[in-house]
Amino acid sequence: MSWFRALRRTARSGLAVERKRLEPLLALRGAAGLAITIAVCLWTLGPETAASSAFGAFQAAIATFQRSWRPRPELAVASGASLAVSTFLGYLTVSHLGLFLALLVLWTFVSGLSWAAGPTTGLIASSNVAMMLVTVTLPTSVADAAVHAATMVGGGLVQAALIVLFPVRRWGAQRDALADALAAEADYARRLRHDPTAPFDPVPLMDARDAAAVTARQARRRPAELHGARGLAERIRPVLASLADPAMGVPEEGRERDRVRELLAAAATVLDATARAIRRGEPVTLPPAAVAALRTPDTGALLHGAPYRAATRLARLLPDVAETADSTTPPHRPTPHRPTPHRLTLHRLTLHRPTLHRPFPHRPLPHHRTPNGPTPNHPLSPRAHTHPDPHPHTHRPRPTLLALIPVALTAMRAELHTPGSPITRHATRVTVVAAVGYLLGTALPFGHGYWAPLASVMIMRPDFSETYSRAVARFAGTVVGVAVATAVLQATGAGTSLAGTLAVASAALLYLLMRTGQFAAQACIAAYVVFLLGMGGEAWTQTVPERVVLTLLGGVLAMVAYAVYPAWETPRLRGRLADWLAAQGRYAATVVRHFAEPAGKAAPDVREALLAARGARAAWHAAVARAEGEPVRHRGLPRVTADDAEDALTHLGRAAMLLEAHLPKPDAPPVPAAAHLADVLRTATENGARTVRERGVPAWDAVREALDDPAWADAQTPDSPDGNVVHTTARLLLDSLTALSEALEPTVPTKAARREGP
Repeated sequence: MSWFRALRRTARSGLAVERKRLEPLLALRGAAGLAITIAVCLWTLGPETAASSAFGAFQAAIATFQRSWRPRPELAVASGASLAVSTFLGYLTVSHLGLFLALLVLWTFVSGLSWAAGPTTGLIASSNVAMMLVTVTLPTSVADAAVHAATMVGGGLVQAALIVLFPVRRWGAQRDALADALAAEADYARRLRHDPTAPFDPVPLMDARDAAAVTARQARRRPAELHGARGLAERIRPVLASLADPAMGVPEEGRERDRVRELLAAAATVLDATARAIRRGEPVTLPPAAVAALRTPDTGALLHGAPYRAATRLARLLPDVAETADSTTPPHRPTPHRPTPHRLTLHRLTLHRPTLHRPFPHRPLPHHRTPNGPTPNHPLSPRAHTHPDPHPHTHRPRPTLLALIPVALTAMRAELHTPGSPITRHATRVTVVAAVGYLLGTALPFGHGYWAPLASVMIMRPDFSETYSRAVARFAGTVVGVAVATAVLQATGAGTSLAGTLAVASAALLYLLMRTGQFAAQACIAAYVVFLLGMGGEAWTQTVPERVVLTLLGGVLAMVAYAVYPAWETPRLRGRLADWLAAQGRYAATVVRHFAEPAGKAAPDVREALLAARGARAAWHAAVARAEGEPVRHRGLPRVTADDAEDALTHLGRAAMLLEAHLPKPDAPPVPAAAHLADVLRTATENGARTVRERGVPAWDAVREALDDPAWADAQTPDSPDGNVVHTTARLLLDSLTALSEALEPTVPTKAARREGP
C-alpha cells in the first residue's frame, strides 16, 4: 500500500463516527462524580485546585470506561492516585528545565513500555503523562502541589464510591462476554447445518475466559449463572464440529444428515435461550420444540460410531449448560422441582433428564459415581440436581492491583530484552517526541508549550494505523471542540460556576460518545479543557490559538516519528505464521498422545495447548490487521499466500479439535501407533515453523511415513473405534499441512486461478 492510500485510509478511520450502543446511565454517573469533585473543591479550595481535582476525577472516569475485566472502582482509584504522584513529582522539578525534562523522559518511556502490560494500563499511563504536563502549572508551592495531588486522589475515590453506591448493571461486562460466547456457538451450530466444515472464531470464548478471572472478593460475590457455563461451552464446541463433519462418518445427504441438522438446530436454540437468560439475569426458558428434537428416540437407529457418540455427548452437555446458567438456581445446591405450567423451564428439562440423556432406549446409560457408590442417572439422583462444575470452589484468580505491579514490570522487562520489540520502539519514539515537543513548545512565543507534547503522547500508539488515525482525529476534533467551546464562552460570558458546569456537560458528552470514534471524543475533550481553564480564569485568547497550533505541531511530530523510526508488522508476518504453526502442531500432538495414553476427558495439557494455539492465532490476526494498513513495500507474505496459509492452519486446528471431541476414557484400550505419530507431529511442526521463518517451504514426509506405518493395521479394527478415529483425523491433519506447504510455495499455478475465480 502506498503512503497516499495509507494516509487516506487512516484519515477516514480517524474521522469516522460509528453507531454504538450508548450507556447514558454510565455517562451520567461519571459526570456526577466530576460535578461533585469540582463543586466541593470550588467551595473549599478555589478554582485552581478545583481544576486539578477535575482532571483527577475526569481521568478516573475515563479509566472505568476501558475494556477491562478488573473491578471498576480499582481502575478509578489507580488512575487518580497515579496522576497525583505524577503531578506532585512534576511540580517539584518543573522550575528547573533540565530536571523536569529528565523526569518527562523517564515517565514517558515507562508509560510507553507499560503497553506491554495491556492496553488499559498503557492508556492510563499515557494519559497521566499528558495530564501531568497541564496540572504541574496550576500549583504555586510545594504545599499547594500536595493539596492538588490529594484532590486528584479524592476525585478518583469519588468516582469509585459512586460505582459502589450506584451500580449500573452489575457484572454486566461478564454477563455479556459469557452470553456472547454461547451465542457464537449457537450461530456456529446453525452454520454447520449448511456448511459441515464451517470455521469458528474462538475470540468470544477467549473473551469469556478473560472475563471469568476474578479476585477473591469477586469470587464470593459472583452470580450463580456465571460459575460453570463457560467450561461447558468449551466442551460443546468440538462436539458440534464432530457431529457435523462428514469425515467423521455422517454422509452429506440422507436421513443421517437430516437428523444431524435437526440436532444442530435444537442445540442452537438451547444455546441462544441460555445466552439470552445470562445476559438479562433471568431464568432459562427452553422452547418445547428444541427439547422435543433432542428427545427424539430415533438417533440410535440412524447414527453409529463417532457421530453417535457426539450426539450422545451433546445431549448430555446441553441440559448441563442450561441448568448452570439458570439464574434462579443457587450454585451447588439442590434444585427444587417446580415446573411451571405456562412455560418449559429448566426444571422441566431436568425432570426429563433420563430421556434427554438417553434418547436411545436400547443402549445402556453410563453410571455416575457419587459418595455412596455408583448411582444411575436418575432425575432424583444428586448428579441430576447439582451444579455440574466438578470444582465448585475454584476460580481463575485475578491478581490485585498491588500484585499486578511485579507482573507488569516483568512484561516490560521482557519487551526491553526482545530485539526489535514494537513496544520498546514505541516507548523510544514517544519519549523523543515528548522531549522535542516540550522544548519546541517552550521556545515558541505562544506560552503553554505543553500542548505539543500532550498531543503527541495522547496520539501515539504502538502501531501505525492507530497513531495516524488518532493524529487526524485529534487535530480535527480539537479545532471543532475549541471553536464550539470558545463560541459558547464568548456568547455567555461564563463565570467560574457556569464554566465548571459546561466542563461537566462536555465530560458527560464524552463519556456518552466515547465508543463512537476518536473524532467525537477529541472534540469533547477539547471543549472540556477550554471550559476547565476558563473556570480557572484564563481568557480564550490565551488558550485557543496556541491550543490549535501546538496540537497540530504535536500531531506532525508523532506522524514524522513513526515514519522515521517505524515498527512495521509486515516483515514479521512469517514469524507470526510460524508461531501459529508450532502452536497448532503442539495442540494436535498433545491430543493424539492421549489416544496412546488414555487419561479421560479431563486433560489439562490439552487445554493448555489449545489456549496457546488460540493465543498464536489471535496474534496472527492482529498482525495481519495491522499490516494491511501499512505503507511499506511487501517484505513479508503476499496477501494471497497469507490467506491460503491461514485457511490451512485453521483446518489443522479444526482437525485437532475433532479429535479432541473423542478423547478416550481412562479405561479405554490404548492405540500404540498414536504415540509415534504424536512425536512425529510435534517434531515436524517445530521444524516446519523454523523453515517458515527462514522463508522456506516445509516438508511433511515424516508425518506421511508415520501414517503409513503397518502398526496402524492393528489399530484400525471394528474392535478399536479409537484407532479408526485417530487415523482418519490424522489424514485431515496431513492434508492441512500439505495445503500450508502449497500456499507457501512461490510458484503454484492453481493459486492464481483459484483467486481470480470464474
